[in-house]
Amino acid sequence: MLLRGLLGPGAAAWSAISGLRGLVLLLLCLGGAVRASEITFELPDNAKQCFYEEIAQGTKCTLEFQVITGGHYDVDCRLEDPDGLVLYKEMKKQYDSFTFTASRNGTYKFCFSNEFSTFTHKTVYFDFQVGEDPPLFPSENRVTALTQMESACVSIHEALKSVIDYQTHFRLREAQGRSRAEDLNTRVAYWSIGEAIILLVVSIGQVFLLKSFFSDKRTTTTRVGS
Repeated sequence: MLLRGLLGPGAAAWSAISGLRGLVLLLLCLGGAVRASEITFELPDNAKQCFYEEIAQGTKCTLEFQVITGGHYDVDCRLEDPDGLVLYKEMKKQYDSFTFTASRNGTYKFCFSNEFSTFTHKTVYFDFQVGEDPPLFPSENRVTALTQMESACVSIHEALKSVIDYQTHFRLREAQGRSRAEDLNTRVAYWSIGEAIILLVVSIGQVFLLKSFFSDKRTTTTRVGS
């Protein structure tokens, strides 16, 4: 109390801001408690890639994927439980999301297949979340209402999660747009080179055609004069 009085109200405000900053860092650490696999990988043509995850019964899981580059931006996806029962199966999907609750303990398998493509490889992103976020406070599920600080912490936590999701989707859209732009640029360059070659061939042909006309006229004039 004496220290706060000596430093003045500005120091007290800075102390509150520092405490709030530390609280935000704590929220970020708590937000990472959920098991999640977020990977971007290359899927060659005529290839299949599978991933495995150990999941406990009753756990809520979400699988989200998107094809970033390659071909028509589509891929086959298949999800199986430990007994081999197919929980999710889609053919030639560009992006999708699937949520399920594990019915039993064991290793769940999900695969991405590009076997239908003969010469185009793909770049695939997926996010596999296992479980839900734990409560920020041990007493969050109590009957009484949260304090103003606790409500603010929960709101900040939810806002940060939304920011992370939006940033991820914007990065994916940016990567996909860049890939399409580069592909379009390559096609335009090849088309321009082809037009230049055709124009050069036509120009050379016209020169030789005009030259043949003049040579025929000169031969006819020489014959008439002789």
